[in-house]
Amino acid sequence: MDPIDSIIRRLDGLLPGNHRLLLLALLGFLIIITHDDDYAGHSLEPRQTASPGSIAEETNPTVAITTINAIAKTEIQDLQRNPQSYALPGTAYKSMQAASNNIEAQPGPAPLTDRVAASGTPPDFSTEVKAGDNLTLLFKRAGLNARDVYEVSNSQPKSTILNNLYPGYQLDFTFQQTPDSGKKLDSLTIIKNKLESVEFNIIEEGYYVATEHARKPDIKQVFREATIDDSLFLAAQRGGMSAGVTMELAGIFGGVIDFLLDTRKGDTFNLLYEEKFVDDEYIGYGRILAAQFTNQGETYTAVRYVNQSGDSDFYNPDGESMRKAFLRNPVDFTRISSGFSLSRKHPILSTIRAHKGTDYAAPRGTPVVAAGDGRVTWASRNGSFGKLVVVQHGEKFQTKYAHLNDYAKGIKNGARVKQGQVIGYVGSTGGATGPHLHYEFLMDGVHRNSRTIHDKLPKAESVAKSEMQRFREQTQITLAQLETHVSSTKNIAQHSVLPEK
Repeated sequence: MDPIDSIIRRLDGLLPGNHRLLLLALLGFLIIITHDDDYAGHSLEPRQTASPGSIAEETNPTVAITTINAIAKTEIQDLQRNPQSYALPGTAYKSMQAASNNIEAQPGPAPLTDRVAASGTPPDFSTEVKAGDNLTLLFKRAGLNARDVYEVSNSQPKSTILNNLYPGYQLDFTFQQTPDSGKKLDSLTIIKNKLESVEFNIIEEGYYVATEHARKPDIKQVFREATIDDSLFLAAQRGGMSAGVTMELAGIFGGVIDFLLDTRKGDTFNLLYEEKFVDDEYIGYGRILAAQFTNQGETYTAVRYVNQSGDSDFYNPDGESMRKAFLRNPVDFTRISSGFSLSRKHPILSTIRAHKGTDYAAPRGTPVVAAGDGRVTWASRNGSFGKLVVVQHGEKFQTKYAHLNDYAKGIKNGARVKQGQVIGYVGSTGGATGPHLHYEFLMDGVHRNSRTIHDKLPKAESVAKSEMQRFREQTQITLAQLETHVSSTKNIAQHSVLPEK
């Protein structure tokens, strides 16, 4: 008998043909792994035997090896689970086990996040700043230590953002792998918002450089209009305007319209303003360019103008300021709970005492704004006034804001404030029965009723005669755009009314 036939017959007695072929293939694979110099001690890499342009050359090597390993491992695990069904000899079973262990130990491809992070996106770890977080806690959350914090904190140039991390900021980390299999910070990006970020990159061991990045949003002009059926806020919301735009709109016309008492059902308003986008995503509103408000049949028009000094304000088409020297109300859209009176019964003392101010009932925390430009002369507690802010406006006028819950950031003695700037928040400190603002207005040291004297006060400065030509050139296009939108809207409204039969 031929020797080869004899060997085949003996193998047939031990294993059926299909099982034998599988066993031989796996054993051969094991021999290649453990003895071939091209593979021993290294990650599996495909042999470069394919001719140029072949399929082997086009296949991703990492994916190919991973697939081979997975198939082999599946077959081996199947044999391990059911050795009796294959009637494997003990030596063959041990060889299978060794092959399985060898395949398990082979280094696979790097995790997807690591491979992508090496190319720049996405980060290896990302976290959002929460209330109470600091840099040390955030680095610990990322698996880094105090030394990493120290090195980043000493980056050049030094960045103040590391000491001013606010809730909502996002921190993106990328790492380097160190010889001892630990993590080393490669880069840190602090994202303040969609437009601003600061990036820290390692340039040598223990040395980082900080780079600030600022994107410019895409600006689009939009036109909005609304009719008041209930309140200014609800009307603006129906017209597609945000609360911020509505507040600014009220501020523009606050010198000519009392939004507490003067608005009526049927009043209309419209405005031309900017919206900001990043990658076609809306991120907020920009500048109001022009606006109109029709109140009880009288229409007021305002347009933004930037003077030669770079200061901007709103004026009517003739260049007259829309602002009075003082706002009618230092708190927006609230109700007057107690007016100016020289013979009011005190709610706590139950005695007749002059009430030399106006009380505005509002929820605790409602922003309180400065009625006019001036300088803070008091920002502290004061007896029954509780937390009090006093603002001096030149030599002639003074305003007081009492019962505050807290002061706005930066409000202290000597601070300069602008009209409409938030100076505090409604509270009930001092002798107050509930949250409200007590507002006083003094002229030449004498208390006056802020609501009746307002119309007698001068307006803010209008456009200087020397700038009128510049004012007209700068605003005529904006006013023409506003008028075009308003006319177009009126035409659409007229044509949408069905004729009577």
